[in-house]
Amino acid sequence: MAEPAPWLAGLLEGAPGGVERLEPCHGIESLRVMPASLIPLCQRARAAGFTMCLDVAGVDYLPREPRFEVVYHLLALKGDGTPEQPRRLQLRVPVAGERPEVPTVSGIWPSANWPEREVYDLMGIRFKGHPDLRRILMPDDWEGHPLRKDYPLRGPRALEEEELPLGHRFDFLQARVRPHER
Repeated sequence: MAEPAPWLAGLLEGAPGGVERLEPCHGIESLRVMPASLIPLCQRARAAGFTMCLDVAGVDYLPREPRFEVVYHLLALKGDGTPEQPRRLQLRVPVAGERPEVPTVSGIWPSANWPEREVYDLMGIRFKGHPDLRRILMPDDWEGHPLRKDYPLRGPRALEEEELPLGHRFDFLQARVRPHER
């Protein structure tokens, strides 16, 4: 692996334990961060100019352990006061256990609030300290987390015929299409 760029070397210098540099992917520097080191490293990244959290994603690696990973995509638009190419950084946080949990970064980057809720809703990964951790896409009474690899393909239960919209099956709807008349 090549030597890290000066900005990354500065970020890693004095970083908390549990941070490991990974091979860059498509030109984006990537770090593996243990959950206990996430907040201190994110605070350092914010102070180093990474002012935007572009996205938070959850990954399910079933049957591998640790099963889950939370991936943060960070952006620094400029360096130390001089215009330059934007810098991107990816933080990969492995999460294990029956009830996976990582600390929230929404206090550092408010833009992480809704993506963390989405990961919680669809993957079941909890964000400790999140100000409003509740479902954001699925109905409140939905059972399970549909993006997990062990989630039943057709949902937690089969829908009854009377529950289907307008009495139609999901896999077949008939449409009558005619030429437009003027």
